Amino acid sequence: MNTIFLALGSNVGDREANLRNAVTELERGEVQVLRRSSLYETEPQELRDQPWFLNAVVEVESGLSALQLLARIREIEQEMGRRRVISKGPRNIDIDILFYGQSVVETAELKVPHPRLSQRRFVLEPLAEIAPGFKHPVTGKTASEMLEALEPQGVRRLNITL
Repeated sequence: MNTIFLALGSNVGDREANLRNAVTELERGEVQVLRRSSLYETEPQELRDQPWFLNAVVEVESGLSALQLLARIREIEQEMGRRRVISKGPRNIDIDILFYGQSVVETAELKVPHPRLSQRRFVLEPLAEIAPGFKHPVTGKTASEMLEALEPQGVRRLNITL
């Protein structure tokens, strides 16, 4: 079994329900959720003219390979109605693999650790909440250290656990 961290986000429809449904769907297919972060309301970063997001991170365990997990994630996103129309645009669900244990995966389809996670407060805040000492397998920095190095961004922790 592999310990994996996934980031979830939604900014269309019932954002909280979208995140909860995605976690439920993950648990139906060889994925066990170990820990869930609080929900965070976050300002869009790259394409700014869109609704704010709800984001969270979950720690899961699975026997699926990284590429099998990616296929399952894409299947869930599609079943939930995600359409990739505008890059970085509005979406009802987005699930990213942040870490797959201490593995480094570089394929055309998947890069793990997620290549931009160290620049994203909306990922590092919930990650540091549930796993502050988790070390990046390449840089050796902990989630808390990566978070401390970031500039402020529009991220607000809600008093709701995913």
